[in-house]
Amino acid sequence: MTNEVTRIEAIDVEYYQVPLAEVLSDAKHGDHTHFELILMRIRTADGCEGVGYTYTGGKGGRAIYSLLNDEMKPLLLGQNSTEIYRIWDQLQWHFHYVGRGGLLSFAISAVDIALWDIKCNRINQPLWQVAGGVNQHVDCYAGGIDLNFSEQKLLANIQGYLDRGFEAVKIKVGKADYKEDVRRVEAVRNLIGPDATFMVDANYSLTQEQAIRFSRAIEHCDIKWFEEPTIPDDYLGYGKISDATNIPLAMGENLHTIHEFTYAIAQSKLGFLQPDASNIGGITGWLQVAQLAYANNLPVCSHGMHELHVSLLASQPNAGFLEVHSFPIDQYTTNPLKIVNGKAVAPDIPGTGVVFDDALLTPHLKMSS
Repeated sequence: MTNEVTRIEAIDVEYYQVPLAEVLSDAKHGDHTHFELILMRIRTADGCEGVGYTYTGGKGGRAIYSLLNDEMKPLLLGQNSTEIYRIWDQLQWHFHYVGRGGLLSFAISAVDIALWDIKCNRINQPLWQVAGGVNQHVDCYAGGIDLNFSEQKLLANIQGYLDRGFEAVKIKVGKADYKEDVRRVEAVRNLIGPDATFMVDANYSLTQEQAIRFSRAIEHCDIKWFEEPTIPDDYLGYGKISDATNIPLAMGENLHTIHEFTYAIAQSKLGFLQPDASNIGGITGWLQVAQLAYANNLPVCSHGMHELHVSLLASQPNAGFLEVHSFPIDQYTTNPLKIVNGKAVAPDIPGTGVVFDDALLTPHLKMSS
């Protein structure tokens, strides 16, 4: 296949604001009324198309759209779509000075996912096979954004997860009075029983001292992990919390470069890594973290984007848990996530497995190139 055939010939960028069914809140991000979805469609000279995307909790999406449409699109046109890693590295360094990590990583993610979609479509293979092909069924949990829920509504929400076949759940913590969090944790454990897997997530809202106190107070509830107890930049603080408590720590959704994960592994004494392909540089960035986790004998998990991450986790020998997120992106695709016997199933269709339903998305379109 010649470079002329695989040359990037056209790029379209689209920005959507998708409303949520109800307001969802956590300890630091506040209220979520909608999520932003930014799509990049890349077409090659022979008509092959790949769709990449990233998302936000409702803020910053227009800036990501501008990066993709105004800055990256002119750079990408004419390049060879098969040179995924070279393009990934080029984008990292071309914009490094003004955007290391942060919004830049979100934008690169959309590009990279589109190129992987093209790669898999060209060979008519699903992503989970192309990226490694270890096990099509992966462990998963339902993760709610539920800090604003009353205890009664929280328990009803958790029961809904159980009724859908989930065998693992996660709730938000970070109330002003930590004793209220403890009561909610105890109530959920009582509801799900002793055998279900249970995680908690503070969204980096606590100090080291507060995190240690809370972790010790819920140890009796058999917690699988305590996610983002404190700010993601405090790598050494995570290590201190880990030393002082018995619940494994997890983080990664706010680490946007491979170098940040390197520091976290070296200093934070984590039990689980949680890279997000929407903000770590796409599939290429996520696989780098997965390999780093494997080399350090750690399970790799995910944050959000379950419709794509299910295939990435299915590709890896050290797969941990897939987060099935409260942002229902896969309600706008033709292949919503399937749960069978408590496990998520990676789609067998060619490409990334994420095919958006344009009829459902178009009413929420705000900008397009």
